Amino acid sequence: MADAKRLIPVVTSPEEFFGFKLGSDRKLARWDKITDYFYKLESESDRIKVVEMGKSTEGNPFLLVIISSPDNLARLDHYKSINAKIADPRGLTPEDVRQLVREGKAIVCQTMSLHATEIGGTQMAPELAYDLLSCDSDVTKEILENVIFLMVPCFNPDGQIMVTDWYNKYLGTEFEGTMLPYLYHKYAGHDNNRDAFALNLVESRYVARILFTEWHPHVFQDHHHMGSTGARLYIAPYCDAIRPYADPLVWRELSWYGGHMAYSLEEAGKTGILNGAQFPGWGHFGFHWIANHHNIAGMLTESASAKLATPVYIHPHQLEGASPKTMPEYEPQTNFPNPWPGGWWTLREIVEQQKIAAWSLLEICAKFRDKILWNAYLKASRQTRRGAEGSPKAYIISGEQHDPLTALKLIDLLLAQGIEVKRASKGFTADGRVYPEGSFVISLAQPKMGVIRSLLGRTFFPDNYWTRNPDGSPIMYDTATDTIAEFMGVRAEPADSLDILDEHLAIVGQIEPEFCEPDKTPDCIYYQIEGYILDPRLNDTFAVINGLLSEGDGEDVRIWRFEQALLAKEHPNYPDMPPGAFYVEHTGDLALRLAGLCKQKGVPFYPVAYVAPVPRHKVRRLKVGMYQRYWGGNMDEGWSRLVLENFGFRYVTLMDDDFKEGNLEEKVDVIILPSDRPELILGPEGDQPRLGRFDISAIPPEYRSGIGKQGAEAIDEFVRSGGRLVAFDGACKFAIDTCNLKLTNVVEGLTFEDYYCHGSTLRVKADTEHPVAYGMPGEFYALVWGGQAFEVRDRFAAHNYRVIAEYPDRDLLQSGWLIGEKLIANKPCVVSAKCGEGEVVLFGFRPLFRAQTHGTFKLLFNCLFDRNRFEQ
Repeated sequence: MADAKRLIPVVTSPEEFFGFKLGSDRKLARWDKITDYFYKLESESDRIKVVEMGKSTEGNPFLLVIISSPDNLARLDHYKSINAKIADPRGLTPEDVRQLVREGKAIVCQTMSLHATEIGGTQMAPELAYDLLSCDSDVTKEILENVIFLMVPCFNPDGQIMVTDWYNKYLGTEFEGTMLPYLYHKYAGHDNNRDAFALNLVESRYVARILFTEWHPHVFQDHHHMGSTGARLYIAPYCDAIRPYADPLVWRELSWYGGHMAYSLEEAGKTGILNGAQFPGWGHFGFHWIANHHNIAGMLTESASAKLATPVYIHPHQLEGASPKTMPEYEPQTNFPNPWPGGWWTLREIVEQQKIAAWSLLEICAKFRDKILWNAYLKASRQTRRGAEGSPKAYIISGEQHDPLTALKLIDLLLAQGIEVKRASKGFTADGRVYPEGSFVISLAQPKMGVIRSLLGRTFFPDNYWTRNPDGSPIMYDTATDTIAEFMGVRAEPADSLDILDEHLAIVGQIEPEFCEPDKTPDCIYYQIEGYILDPRLNDTFAVINGLLSEGDGEDVRIWRFEQALLAKEHPNYPDMPPGAFYVEHTGDLALRLAGLCKQKGVPFYPVAYVAPVPRHKVRRLKVGMYQRYWGGNMDEGWSRLVLENFGFRYVTLMDDDFKEGNLEEKVDVIILPSDRPELILGPEGDQPRLGRFDISAIPPEYRSGIGKQGAEAIDEFVRSGGRLVAFDGACKFAIDTCNLKLTNVVEGLTFEDYYCHGSTLRVKADTEHPVAYGMPGEFYALVWGGQAFEVRDRFAAHNYRVIAEYPDRDLLQSGWLIGEKLIANKPCVVSAKCGEGEVVLFGFRPLFRAQTHGTFKLLFNCLFDRNRFEQ
């Protein structure tokens, strides 16, 4: 950027527009003003196009800013088409591709401030845009001519507004620069970048469209922050271990790009630059990691944080290494040759170093455009060949699934990743197994082979030098597997030999719920319809039931659940159903309302002419409350809210005072405690200086949350008076202690060398006759992060404890990494405990984990309906 001297004065500078230099101490530009600035730039320059992709979760504009030469901007669809062909070159000759390369442009995408407290990227974005629009240097011209720059100036607009307003609220007080006390996204908080493959958030869907289906950029960089006491800036490449199935060129590209950025930063006099350490190549499948398996060189920057826009002082002795393996000490090493000496660290330093990294990436892509485009072709064609020659050749998602509607949701996710999916128009066999018409086939002979293998194939996290610390403890960054098919409870079966012609496989374009209005049974032809049966195996059945109960508060709807299986051979004209099938009585215009809801969700319903003589109980939707705390918020709570809303469950948020006031039974019937540490539920006591990792004195008093002993006693009284307490994973300890349950977690207090399960899918057996497990398969996969394995210690009243689900005796691991299998084998992981007149339901895992684990949603859903037996 040193040669960027001649300016075009017609473009308004950020400093002129905002009234201060971006990154200045104690100054933050708010998203609404930043949005106005980008539209102003668009009105002043022909080098920029601003696209509002839609609204964010809370209704703020989500922008894509495209910067290139005027000629390129005039032909964006043309260049998008060229790049789509290079990204999937099947059917093209090398000469066809060479012509596309000669004509095409390097596509670079960079996103800013996905994590809203990591504010530097969004503050940097207007400056980066201004430099590209106002500079007339040779480097700038080369970038504009050869690169189409796709910039997302704020990945999380809602969070950016929250953080800016929070910072300004306490500016000039003793709490200036302290953390946001609640989630900085309505549902996800920091977890929003864990959503790249599940796409539960609208913001994720926007970026997935840019990266995976519309633009297929060659390079993607996501700008983040990290802790304050290590390197000043981490840049590509990643360190070991790396996730398999990406094309090797990707890993070389990351070193190439990262080396150029590091060179540029050193050239600019920046210190404390680290690359090739700290962040491993096998992390969660967030956008910058999953991009590599899309043949996109995906990377991130991580800047040391200030106190938001307030400078922070770091003493030299406070500086520390990044990890025991890759940067054990804060000392010079080949990938960290110029340590920062300590002192004041500011937001302006963050803005400057991120801008240099962003510009440097554009510069190298402009200079080596042809090579980058040709290598995009090589990656795509080689991955296609690997998929064709390797094993398995395909994954098949049968039309016969435990929950076929959830299987369709999985197909929709694959399509959103840009994966080619085909559907069979006739039945076929593969590897000796028979598949019905309508089954889906995902061939690995396509450019996104690596994504397919990672999302659908059984995965084992490596146990090797790179994944163990010197003391033997495991090293892992987030989940050990991202096998979304397992999370969703959908069978995706590998196959090598398919007995079906291509003409019977049609490419799937879009997935819609498939509703087949059932024929009336013979009895219904001659007799009046008495009611309708709905399948408890379908998650979406619960959405339909909630829809019925929501209309007019459900007063005119009578719904029952059968407590035993329905067998057609015993009950003529009834469909086969497992325990827990819903029976909706036919009244008034109910048939039309039911049909409308079922058609919307794709849920079949079965009219019957009589009520089967099977034990049943009336369904009453319970009043549900879920605890929400501060201390930065609880992501499991946020995701749980999203799932409940998606399936039509009403709930109220319970804060500390709701518990301290008591009389909980007058407010709710069910209390949900999302996974949490007991001390964060209870809150601080007396004058204790810290609560876990939190310095209490740095938090405004009104946000030092906790229900305290008084609130815990209220929960105990609530349960003993007939309420239902549902606890997820880490919150189980609080529930056990509070309600004095004679139950222990057998892995509590163990070291990671003895027991470790960090985001792995484990096999679980369910008692499907228990109401909590209605509609579940006899064996399912649970995504376990830490997890609880219980042992009933009560020898006098053991009958008060009911095991709903337990781990099998061996071979528990499906995907991921499990240390200490023997410790949890044969142990319960979902337990119901009678407590006075009420009950406590303990989940040893998170059934709604990141809104991704559709396969275990029903376990919670069943807890939210009354299941008292109807006395006939």
